[in-house]
Amino acid sequence: MSVIDEVKQRVDIIEVVSQYAALKKAGRTFRALCPFHSEKHPSFFVYPEQQSWHCFGACNTGGDVFSFIMKKEGIDFGDALRLLAQKAGVTISSRFEPEAGKEERERLYQVNQAAAQYFHNLLLNSAAGERAREYFTSRGFSLKTITDFQLGFSLNSWEALKQYLVERGYTESELLTAGLVIEAEAEGGKTHDRFRNRLMFPIHDIRGRIVGFGARVLDDSLPKYLNSPQTLIFDKSNCLYGINLATAAIRQQNLVVIVEGYIDVITAHQNGFNNVVASMGTSVTEKQVGRLKRLTKNMALALDADAAGEEATLRGVGYENTLEAEVKVIILPRGKDPDDVIKEDAKIWQNLLEEALPIVDYTFNMVTSELDLNIAKGKSLAVDKLLPIVAEMKDTVRQAHYLQKLARLVKVSQHSLEAALGKIKPSQGKRQAKEPSQERVTHAVHPLLSSPVEEYCLALLLQHPELKGRNEGLSPEYFENSENREIFTAWQQANDLSSLKDGLDSAIWEHLDSLKTRSLPANQIEQKYTNCVLRLREKFLRSLEVKRAGVLALEAESGGTAAELAKLEEQGIEVSVQLGEVFTQKSRGSQEQRR
Repeated sequence: MSVIDEVKQRVDIIEVVSQYAALKKAGRTFRALCPFHSEKHPSFFVYPEQQSWHCFGACNTGGDVFSFIMKKEGIDFGDALRLLAQKAGVTISSRFEPEAGKEERERLYQVNQAAAQYFHNLLLNSAAGERAREYFTSRGFSLKTITDFQLGFSLNSWEALKQYLVERGYTESELLTAGLVIEAEAEGGKTHDRFRNRLMFPIHDIRGRIVGFGARVLDDSLPKYLNSPQTLIFDKSNCLYGINLATAAIRQQNLVVIVEGYIDVITAHQNGFNNVVASMGTSVTEKQVGRLKRLTKNMALALDADAAGEEATLRGVGYENTLEAEVKVIILPRGKDPDDVIKEDAKIWQNLLEEALPIVDYTFNMVTSELDLNIAKGKSLAVDKLLPIVAEMKDTVRQAHYLQKLARLVKVSQHSLEAALGKIKPSQGKRQAKEPSQERVTHAVHPLLSSPVEEYCLALLLQHPELKGRNEGLSPEYFENSENREIFTAWQQANDLSSLKDGLDSAIWEHLDSLKTRSLPANQIEQKYTNCVLRLREKFLRSLEVKRAGVLALEAESGGTAAELAKLEEQGIEVSVQLGEVFTQKSRGSQEQRR
């Protein structure tokens, strides 16, 4: 039995959820006010027999105990597994840790926390920190804000931090590993403080642990900003400044706003815009977008004009494909950043947010504003720049929309652009499948813990890369088991299946390997995949129909309002319609097979 299955066996979803919501027995289920959004009438249900949950209110989603913890705590699957394993008394083998050296990572968190507290105390209490205090005061930061973000100051000294931390039991080797000190090449390996005479911005992960530092000079010296180097716990491309303080607001507002700098984030939070995080001056990365996707699919970029243009042109569609939603761009007044706008008038910032443009529309405007679309050269350049962006879109409806828009702009027939699109669209059929091992891996798993149809579908996808190009409408929500959903999501996002493990927590690797080596018949793969998707969709819809019917009955018995009953009835009609579509597709498939 895998460690994931063992945790499932030992953890009761009722016990876990009851720590976050006041559950009340309702027939064979339990119900509560949804812990993920504000409501007055309980729409959140937990099903002990299936060890699952579902919100019939604003969330309109559900899952197993892992997905509940991931959503509630804002953590990934690996962290949720470890949290639940600890509660259940299950020991996770070191081979399932994200890297070797768990104790070393923990030590790095501790030394960073000690350094942050040292810098913070210098800012608040030292004479040397006076100028830094004046700077933050000039920015309008309150003492509460300075404390919430644990802002600090580093002395203009070569060894002040090193001496402080060594006196508290940390070794020079640990300080080097954490990036707090550096070796001076000309002095035979002697170390000195990395950060000197700078404003200090501790960088936290989503769990509030300090993983690194950003530092800003107080004068005109260069570099203006200095960050911790990459370490066991700090990867700038994977971090978002302010995420630890923004998580709750991002979930509540179902929107994240990404700005460039530390000051922008701090000013936004002090003025009540708590769903703001920063990419710390770098381009937004796929890793960052992937992490934010667990909190919301709605993203707005508030970058300066040049940066926003680059993001929109080069990466915008990639973000949208990852999020499966539209990304927007907040158009800032020329020469101003979010900090300036918010301090000048918070209402202006709110208006800019409401008027944000879809990132592809922004790209179209940016490209065409520099071209004369009345001449052939201008039209050709517009198509050359914009058609590849349209080609990258996975959503066929949105792709068709922007193809029509481009055709109207350049006054060329849509048919001509479709022909050109077919030539540049990335080919999905070139990926080579690895020869699967014929060794069958068996599992002694409780029936509540496994889903054969989910695993069969994943095995097909993993062993037949040519299926990547087929759009059968397969959705992550069809996978009720979180580990299967994680693998499917990673499969969706991966360009090369050989690197699939890079997007998965190591605790899932064992399950992934078992799926990749599962013995499968080699004939009629595409038909089997189509049938499998239909079975998954039918299974998902039937489960939803049964749950909704149960809720409707409970509402009717307890005197639910007409609006609530009507909403549930409407949901039921929608599910019935979708089930009808599944039955029609299955019938059509059966007829084709008989021919």
